[in-house]
Amino acid sequence: MSGGPLAGVVVTDLTRALAGPHATMMLGDLGATVVKVETPGTGDDTRGWGPPFRDGESTYFLSANRNKRSIELDLKSDDGRRTLEALVRRSDVLVENFRTGVLERLGFGPERLAELNPRLVVLSISGFGHDGPEGGRPGYDQIAQGEAGLMSLTGSAPDDPQRVGVPIADLLAGMYGAYGVLAALLERQHTGKGQVVRTSLLAAVVGVHAFQGTKWTVAGEVGHAQGNHHPSICPYGLFRTRDGAVQIAVGSEGLWRRFCAAFGLDADRPGMATNPERVAHRDAVIELVEERFAAHDTETLLGLLAEAGVPAGKVRDVREVYEWEQTRSQGLLLDVQHPALGPITLPGPPLRFFDPDGAEQTYTGHLPPPVLGADSAAVRAWLSGEAPLP
Repeated sequence: MSGGPLAGVVVTDLTRALAGPHATMMLGDLGATVVKVETPGTGDDTRGWGPPFRDGESTYFLSANRNKRSIELDLKSDDGRRTLEALVRRSDVLVENFRTGVLERLGFGPERLAELNPRLVVLSISGFGHDGPEGGRPGYDQIAQGEAGLMSLTGSAPDDPQRVGVPIADLLAGMYGAYGVLAALLERQHTGKGQVVRTSLLAAVVGVHAFQGTKWTVAGEVGHAQGNHHPSICPYGLFRTRDGAVQIAVGSEGLWRRFCAAFGLDADRPGMATNPERVAHRDAVIELVEERFAAHDTETLLGLLAEAGVPAGKVRDVREVYEWEQTRSQGLLLDVQHPALGPITLPGPPLRFFDPDGAEQTYTGHLPPPVLGADSAAVRAWLSGEAPLP
């Protein structure tokens, strides 16, 4: 990739599966040079996760590994350890998500890494934390979603716990990890020293409990799953129409009055005049709203809601999202040339950068997810000083 806020930053990526690869992909999207170290012959676990596959390539792997280079290294061999040492000396960041203690057993604990490169920022991602009574537990997304309370808040009712439809614990841990790396790199400008940043799937999910967290820690109330309606705001959620459904967010009393005026409702109706009253009588509010919505098809209703200034939207499937012109207008589709698959389209980086005068910064040359070991020779030549890294 050419340019980007992290141009010149080198990342050694020892991760696999999703949390760590998502973190390093975020750094690569920002222009960092990411060298992905993979097990010879098999590579990242997700290379085998499917279906779907396309011409033998896992679409799961493709989702988390753009803007990276791949080198095969056996870290239990002398050559693998020597090569990793050379990478550490040349790197600004090292990211790993081994089980607690594995990196130390390989001879690359925090003390050894700091000895090799005092300026190195190390990101370590675990399942439930690196210490504490359950610090050594392996971490997988759905297990973490359940253990960290998220599944108890997701579903149609308290007795219907549901996982989120993407590996959200992994993804959040990767995002928090990348955020921590950026903070450590900024601090290094002042101290000249690297440090170890730690996060976990547990920490990442607890970190986004938001109002559900303080509902318990402050108010002493335990939140629970209650389907597609907001627990603290009403009406806010999914409502049936004549031919489908819409979602609305009536998040203020002003919006409630505009909503009522548009659909012939009494804003001061007993039991519905304020948000706390509407929350207390949610079922009655939902019934009343759906009575009005039943007279309209979805598209007509969305037009009426827009005219009234009430935030609303449809529920799109993934195909519809990627065919939506608004999605492409935000740079959320990335076309790359994959060495085995040819031209492919990937979900793109979710950030855009602009000059103070409003001109968008354009970073070119995004790399496709690498085939296993594609850059082994090039990385070794770079480490030996024989050639720059292409």
